[in-house]
Amino acid sequence: MTDRRHVQARKGSEAAFAVLVSEHQQAVRQFLRRLAANPADADDLAQEAFVTAWERIDRLQSGVSFRTFVCGIAWKKAQNDRRRIRRSETRDGAWLSLRSEAETPTHETRLSLDKAMQSLPLDMRAVISLCVAEDYSHAEAARILGLPLGTVKSHIQRGRARLCELLGVEP
Repeated sequence: MTDRRHVQARKGSEAAFAVLVSEHQQAVRQFLRRLAANPADADDLAQEAFVTAWERIDRLQSGVSFRTFVCGIAWKKAQNDRRRIRRSETRDGAWLSLRSEAETPTHETRLSLDKAMQSLPLDMRAVISLCVAEDYSHAEAARILGLPLGTVKSHIQRGRARLCELLGVEP
């Protein structure tokens, strides 16, 4: 029965794919809860895994269970999530080590930063918001915004420099 659903899903049947998701979502979520850096993120990672499975359903080979297929995708999502968190922790640690103990952002500082951000071009502001404030990778921001990776990187570099200049701080 499941093999028939594989075939139907590979042919583009959303109904067959929905049945596969229904049959396997609990197992995938439990698997990810054990792996995710933050267990609360497991459902989001599972959702991403199923979306990716639908996009790559043509790669599901005959004789391979759907659960095996989607758990392989989920495993990669969990690994990427851990790498993202490690990068964030490293970056945050480096940033905090540069700050003095007494330095805490004041209301005025936050207002100045908001005003400086508003002066940036919209696409540069979006890149900085995603990569700096929301911790997306450059590649993820490029995909979200539909920009070339090089443009995202240059927006980060130029945007940070412009913000430092506007705020009167050293880059």
